[in-house]
Amino acid sequence: MQTVFANGYAGRESPELAFTDLLTGLGNHRRFYDKVDRLILDRAEDPAPFAIGILDLDGFKPINDLFGSKAGDDILMQVAMRLRASMDDFSTVTRIGPDEFAFLYPLVFSEEAIADRARMLIEILSAPYDVGERTARLSASVGCSLFHLGDETTEILISKAETALYQAKRSGRGKVVVYTREMEEAAKRVTRIEQALRRAVSAGEVEPHFQPIVDLKTRRTVGFETLARWTDRDLGMISPAVFIPIAEERGIIGPMSQLLLRKATEAARDWPSHLFLSFNLSPSQLVDQNTGLHILAILDRTGFDPRRLEIEITETGLMSDPASAEKIVEDLRRCGIRVSLDDFGTGQSSLGRLREFHFDKLKIDRTFVASLLEDRPAQHIIRAILAMCEGLGMDVVAEGIEEEEQAERLVQFGCAGGQGFLFGRPVDADATLGYLRDSFRGAQRARAV
Repeated sequence: MQTVFANGYAGRESPELAFTDLLTGLGNHRRFYDKVDRLILDRAEDPAPFAIGILDLDGFKPINDLFGSKAGDDILMQVAMRLRASMDDFSTVTRIGPDEFAFLYPLVFSEEAIADRARMLIEILSAPYDVGERTARLSASVGCSLFHLGDETTEILISKAETALYQAKRSGRGKVVVYTREMEEAAKRVTRIEQALRRAVSAGEVEPHFQPIVDLKTRRTVGFETLARWTDRDLGMISPAVFIPIAEERGIIGPMSQLLLRKATEAARDWPSHLFLSFNLSPSQLVDQNTGLHILAILDRTGFDPRRLEIEITETGLMSDPASAEKIVEDLRRCGIRVSLDDFGTGQSSLGRLREFHFDKLKIDRTFVASLLEDRPAQHIIRAILAMCEGLGMDVVAEGIEEEEQAERLVQFGCAGGQGFLFGRPVDADATLGYLRDSFRGAQRARAV
């Protein structure tokens, strides 16, 4: 292997250089693997515990984008200096990724001790960083694992630390998670669900269910929201709160969403023409510029009128990549598809996004509706949302309505649309047709009277 030096001289890479991160001077991933391999070998006869950890800088990419790559490199070198200074004579820290560092503590024997060490590292890294005449702040997340048994390998230990790091990142910034056997069982279950879900999507076994959306004054059904449901032949019924995040994280959400939209539009095509179909897009679909094309291709295939389709996106999805989301929203609206903002009030977007994105509808999150009757702040928030939407010319639907009193209070406040168990639970396509027939007969009887 040859290395080209800054002066243009090409020479064979030295053994030491092969184990060194050139930016920070720390060891690299090869150094880390070598250190852990050697320690496992040394303790083969007497497998005394030791600890490793992987530290990931939270929010480094936005800082790198804001200040530039040169400033980003300066921050990484400052991070490396702080981490190196925090190590004792027996411990090692290396840089194993763009903003990831790994450490090895040969004399740390317990979960409590490694968690304490990791929290100390996070504290050390939280102090400001000099970026020219400005300063920047960072946090970090850490995943740790302990060597307990002689048959554990470096790859297994690192995989466990990566699993713990993933859990730490999901829990929020600045968190430490130490790998446990409970996590191992949970990770195995996630893998089982993932594999079963891939098979189910490929076989077309994930089904759409439909929940009615009503006019709160007349109680007339005006549309249905599509909700994913899945029952596996071995695992049984899996909650969407479980399988949808897995689909999102493991890259299955796109194919699954296309399957559900095709099935949903095939079912809704034969509903009365005044009923609309509401369909949710995930955050990852809002960064894929092919999303709009996929939706339009499915509508063309199923013969469903785009003007009867309403796409729901969340505030979280909106913030993943606002520019990409805005383009997808505008492309869909140009084709006659309506776009609504779901779970309003629980995400991170600013009120300015409502003006920038030109939503057709806003859905008030169920958390406000649930406390509507006894919580005055929730009442004021709902009133404020309704007044804002009236000024912006947006329709409103309140989610999670379960009590008659909630519906009546929302009507008093001027809310036009509602959704929740009070009006109907999500049911499959056949049951939805039965619901529509019953509603039609009920309307006929009312007119006759």
